[in-house]
Amino acid sequence: MSNLSFPPTRAVGRGAAWYRGDCHVHSVHSDGELTPEELAVRGRAAGLDFMATTEHNSAAQAGVWGLLAADDFLIVLGEEVTTKTGHWLALGIKSGEVIDWNHQVRDGAIDQCLDQVHQSGGLCVAAHPHAPYPSGDFMFPYRGFDVVEVWNGLWTSDRPWNADNEAALAEWGRSLAVDMHMGSWRPAMGNSDTHLEGQIGTPHTVVYAEELNTEAILAGIRAGRSWIAESADVGVSFTAHAGGHVAGVGEQLTTHGGQVEVRATVRGVPVGTVSFHTDGGKVHRAALPGDEGGVVRWDTTAEESMFVRIEVRHPNGSVAALTNPIVLL
Repeated sequence: MSNLSFPPTRAVGRGAAWYRGDCHVHSVHSDGELTPEELAVRGRAAGLDFMATTEHNSAAQAGVWGLLAADDFLIVLGEEVTTKTGHWLALGIKSGEVIDWNHQVRDGAIDQCLDQVHQSGGLCVAAHPHAPYPSGDFMFPYRGFDVVEVWNGLWTSDRPWNADNEAALAEWGRSLAVDMHMGSWRPAMGNSDTHLEGQIGTPHTVVYAEELNTEAILAGIRAGRSWIAESADVGVSFTAHAGGHVAGVGEQLTTHGGQVEVRATVRGVPVGTVSFHTDGGKVHRAALPGDEGGVVRWDTTAEESMFVRIEVRHPNGSVAALTNPIVLL
């Protein structure tokens, strides 16, 4: 088999940087309408730096994806594991590897499948947990999964947001405080679940990675060093400041009991609001200043807030962007 059968696991990229990627797409090799070549072209046109191929219950087609990667475009191998009681993504699996999908919540086989992905260095993502079709509702416990796909673009129309995403986001948001108290929390991500023309990158996940390679991208997602955007037109910088120290999305900030200033800088959302969320729920909401977004600030302490995350919404309530939390200590 040629070395070009499958894409390389490393691209040149821009070194340590924020990279945009869509980790849930389907081609004609499962039930999508686009060829792999069309997906790669449209992904790059949508401003993506990487994408994952996630055909239903099958490996990426050999000999198809290898030539589509580039120095500035990474293709991650994956699979959508479509079970009778929920779908999940296996990201970063080996070339030709297939994860068994013939399991369900009552047979206890899920742990073995998750272990297989983890042994390959991959990431397990609970996909569209409230999808509106048979088997779309995610019935497995989140234990053992690394990430939750809280924003899925498949079943949306003019904007990539609907009630199913709202339910997934609320469920994930409520779980953060308990998970952090137990010593670990599960990051959120967003993907297009592309099947049709015009879907790729809507939404996508923006990940801070040391390099543009599979291992570094998965490490950034696993650590929650990421936020979700409806398109590449939207930019968000989210930081917390205390005692001369700064932390970003997915990081911890040691505050020594002092005041914390949280800053959200948003571009690409002409009119909208930023809401700040902690273990106490939604605690602050402010309008974005100016026609091109702007900076919104809010003050708190670690005693008041275990963590802070933000949601950026359009006037109609649909989400333009949301972040994983910054943890305050």
